[in-house]
Amino acid sequence: MGLEVSHWLYGLFTLAIIVVMIFRKGVVFPTLLGTFVIAWVYKGSLLDGFTAIFNANLVAAQELFSIFLIITFMLALLNSLHDLGADRKMIQPIQRMMVNGHVSFFVLVGVTYLISLFFWPTPAVPLICALLVPAAVKAGLPVMTAAVAIALAGQGMALSSDYIVQVAPSLSASSTGLNAGLIADKALLLSLFAGVTAILFAYLLYRKEIRAPQDVRNEEEFQKLQSTTKSERNKAQTKHLSAWSKVFAVLVPLSLLAVVIFMMYSKLHSGSTGLIGGDGAAFVGGVAVILLLLSTLAFGRQHALDYITNHITDGFVFAFKAMGPVIPIAGFFFLGSSEFSGTILRVDEDAPALLFDLVNATQEYLPQSALLAALSILVIGIITGLDGSGFSGLPLTGALAASLETGAIDAPTLAALGQLGAIWTGGGTIVAWSSLIAIAGFCGVSVMELVRKNFLPVMAGLFIATLAAVFI
Repeated sequence: MGLEVSHWLYGLFTLAIIVVMIFRKGVVFPTLLGTFVIAWVYKGSLLDGFTAIFNANLVAAQELFSIFLIITFMLALLNSLHDLGADRKMIQPIQRMMVNGHVSFFVLVGVTYLISLFFWPTPAVPLICALLVPAAVKAGLPVMTAAVAIALAGQGMALSSDYIVQVAPSLSASSTGLNAGLIADKALLLSLFAGVTAILFAYLLYRKEIRAPQDVRNEEEFQKLQSTTKSERNKAQTKHLSAWSKVFAVLVPLSLLAVVIFMMYSKLHSGSTGLIGGDGAAFVGGVAVILLLLSTLAFGRQHALDYITNHITDGFVFAFKAMGPVIPIAGFFFLGSSEFSGTILRVDEDAPALLFDLVNATQEYLPQSALLAALSILVIGIITGLDGSGFSGLPLTGALAASLETGAIDAPTLAALGQLGAIWTGGGTIVAWSSLIAIAGFCGVSVMELVRKNFLPVMAGLFIATLAAVFI
C-alpha cells in the first residue's frame, strides 16, 4: 500500500520522540499529542481523535497490567517479609557468594541468563530482584548497575536468542520458508557476541561506580531499596517473631527455587509449554500470593486480614506511581501496530500498521552489499522493536532477510540479526515501555535512566554482532 499522511505523521512524531529522549526530556507530552493528531487525520474526525487517546491508553494498560500485577504481588510479599525480619536473614547466605560489587555484577549476569534462557525473563525478574539484588547492593554494587546487569543478561542476551522456547525464531521464519531451528542456532551465536560485548562494555563503563563492601553508602542504598517496597513496619502481633522470621527466610527462597526447578523440568522432560512466558509469570505471582498469605498469618493472625490488604494496596500504589508514565508512551507505539491499531481507532477490518508500513516502504532502497544489508536489517529490527514488544516485527524482518540474501550472507543469519535488533530494543533493554519497567520497578530506579545506562553497551553489542554475522 502507498504511504498516506497518517504514515508520515507517525514517522514524524516517532522521530520527535527519539530526539526528545536523546535530550533526556519526558516524552509523555509528544506521545499523547501524536496519538491524538494521527488518529484525527487517519479517521478524518476530531471526535475519533479524542476517543483514540483514551483507547490507546486503555489498550496499553491492558497489555502491561500483567507486569504491574506481578510487581504488586512480589512487593507485597517483600513488605510482609520485612515485617517478620525475614528479608535480612534471607540474603545472608547469598552475601557469602557476593564478596564484592565486581563479583556481584557477574553473579547477577550468570544467574539471570540461565533462568531467562529456560522460561523467558519476565518470571526471572522478580526472583532475581527479590533474592539477589539486595545482597549485591550490600556488597557494593550500585542498584542501577545491578539493574543494568539483569536487563542485559535477561531481556537482552537470553531473550534475543530464545533458544529454548523458540517463539522468536518461529516468528522470524513465519513469513518465509526459512527453517526456525537454523535461525535459532544463528541467533544463539549472535546473541552471545552481542551479550558478552554489551555486558563487558557496561562493566568497564560503570566499574568506577562500584564501591567497597564496607562503604557506608551501601547501607544507605540498601535502605532506599527497601523503602521502595514498604510503607512502614507493622507492630509485631506474635510472641514467636524470631522463629517465624527464620522459617520464612528459608521457606521463601526454597519455594522460589522449587518454582525454577519445576519450570525447567516441565520444559526439558515433559515438553510442556504451559508455564512459559506469561503463564510462567502467573505461576510465580500465584506462589508469591500464597507465601504472602502464610507470612501475614505468621506475623499476626488477628490482624492478618488488614495487613494483607495494606500490603497489596501499597504494592499497587508503588507500581502505578513508578510505571504510570509508561502507559501513554506504549499507547502511541501500539497505535503503529496492526495488532492494536484496530481497537484504538475502532476499525473492524484492514487495521493500519503505520510503523511497519513505513519500514516496508524503504525495502526497495536497501543496499545489496553484505555489510550494508546486515546493518539495514539490524536498523529495521530496532525500529520495529520501538513498539515495546520485540516480537511483533519479527515476521517483517524475516521476510526482508529472505529478500536481502546475498552470496556473502545467508537469509537465516540476516533473520537472526533482525531478531536481535528487535528484541534487544523492545524486549527490552533500551525501550522504557517494555518489560524493562519490571526491572526498574523491583530495583526502585528510574526506567528512563536505566534506558540511558543501557544504550551505549547495547549499541556496541549489536554492532559487534553485526560484524560477526558478516565476517565470521
